[in-house]
Parts: sequence; structure tokens; C-alpha cells
Amino acid sequence: MNQTIEIIVKPNGESRVETKGFTGNGCQTASRFVRDALGQQVAEQLKSEFYAEATVEQQKYESN
Repeated sequence: MNQTIEIIVKPNGESRVETKGFTGNGCQTASRFVRDALGQQVAEQLKSEFYAEATVEQQKYESN
């Protein structure tokens, strides 16, 4: 799957950064430069993909 960083800017100046195709915290690492350039972050909504890597890792430990 392709990894993309989408930046949405509304007419009122409000912006949103949305990542696609990342798992775990890779989305935060990849988009850090954009978030830093946009200024102070006021909210964050994590998708299920953010937790995907942690879930796989947890399953490895549980099966041992």
C-alpha cells in the first residue's frame, strides 16, 4: 500500500494532517515535519492502524 500524507487547509485557516498507509507510530514520524511547520497542535485522532504494530507485537509475547 502507498504511504501518503494529506494536508487539508480550510478557508478559515484551520488545517488537518491525515496519513494513510502507515502502521504503528510511523505516521507520526513521517508527518512530524509537516506538523512542526503548521504550528501548535490542538487535537490528535489516532486511527486503528496506529495500534496495528503494537497488537502484532503483543501477540508474539502472548504465544510464548
